[in-house]
Amino acid sequence: MTAITVEKQQAGPRAAAGPARVRRGRRRTRLIALLFVLPALLLLGALVVYPVLFSVGRSFFDASGTRFVGGGNYAEMFRDPATLKAIRNTVVWVVVAPALLTGLGLILAVLVEKVRWATAFKLLLFMPMAVSFLAAGIIFRLAYDADPDKGVLNAAVVSVHDAFKGTSTYPTARGRAGLLAQDRDGSYRTSATPGETVTLPMVGVLPGDLPRDAAPAARAAGTRAAPGDLRGVVYLDFTPGGGGKQGRVDPRESGLPGMRVEAVRDGRTVASTATAADGSFRFTGLHDGSYTVRLPAANFAPPYQGVSWLGPTLVTPAIIGAYLWIWTGFAMVLIGAGLSTLPRDTLEAARMDGANEWQIFRRITVPLLAPVLTVVFVTLVINVMKVFDLVYVIAPGPVQEDATVLATQMWLVSFGGGNDQGLGSALGVLLLLLVVPAMVFNVRRFRRSQR
Repeated sequence: MTAITVEKQQAGPRAAAGPARVRRGRRRTRLIALLFVLPALLLLGALVVYPVLFSVGRSFFDASGTRFVGGGNYAEMFRDPATLKAIRNTVVWVVVAPALLTGLGLILAVLVEKVRWATAFKLLLFMPMAVSFLAAGIIFRLAYDADPDKGVLNAAVVSVHDAFKGTSTYPTARGRAGLLAQDRDGSYRTSATPGETVTLPMVGVLPGDLPRDAAPAARAAGTRAAPGDLRGVVYLDFTPGGGGKQGRVDPRESGLPGMRVEAVRDGRTVASTATAADGSFRFTGLHDGSYTVRLPAANFAPPYQGVSWLGPTLVTPAIIGAYLWIWTGFAMVLIGAGLSTLPRDTLEAARMDGANEWQIFRRITVPLLAPVLTVVFVTLVINVMKVFDLVYVIAPGPVQEDATVLATQMWLVSFGGGNDQGLGSALGVLLLLLVVPAMVFNVRRFRRSQR
């Protein structure tokens, strides 16, 4: 009994020392973990926490930072027309861009599964993600250029337009002053009667811009008209190298082919034709009397210049288009990853039950992908709220205010000429308040998915 008692007395201190040793081990482990995490915490505090707290505090002071104004900056923020336009444009971005991207990503992810070269196709669509927003902005600024010789989109639009509607051959031509009368609509006219030959001298066309089939107009000008006919010639009243006489067709002066000519009587067009290679035209079967020979304004219409992509009306949709080009691959890859985890036996069972592909897509694929689609949509919402580079680079200066969003407005107010960092800080706080709910929602989604 004595030995047993001694052993128990010796085991008591050892048992008591066990929990203490465990607690010391845990404290040591926590201390080591804290030492490893400390650099990251310091960086997080210096780069995130401190700027946020400083911006919140700065938003309660005036532009100089010396006078406390309370909520004055927040009240001014909602009175400023430029800020209200930035909020409106941000709402347009949040409503349109994430929905379009999620829809495009879903459609492409489903279609890519049926493509033989799926990996190469995904690579091509994902490749714009490797391009910085600054570089992408420069690319699309050039693509949207109003000059068809520079902007690829307007070059395509102009080509299609000219293929169906045509274009004027002589946009710079004008009638010789004193010899042809000009109407308000830009057309030129002169009077004539059947049986005579009239000349319509034009200037403003460079010899190098003449059509290749243009021929000298002198012979046509010397041709006499038959009774009941009305002849004439439209020519360039300019002699290369100098010389010649104004209003008279000289031997070296060229006709203007393809020019539309009309014979008008009592305000009504009775005949119409186009000039030949030497600029000549002829109206036959006219009744006696005086006619007006008119060159319609369509002959001198300026060439179609395409669409003003970066004008006040289309600048925001144009920038959203650039954003779609960059982020469609991102949405497609994430949704495609979710699509690869769907139970194939469910899809095959639906096909065996007679469901077509559209029914499978609408009733099975989309519902099963709802968690992934939600994560992609919310992630894109957070991203578009912070968009800055594309708007700042693509939108030209005159329409910068029409395209501005909260991020660009915050920069413009603070550093881009406004120099009011109090109001800019208030805009930053507003942007933070708008982004935080979406971030919290996304974090909760991730945690639920991990469980």
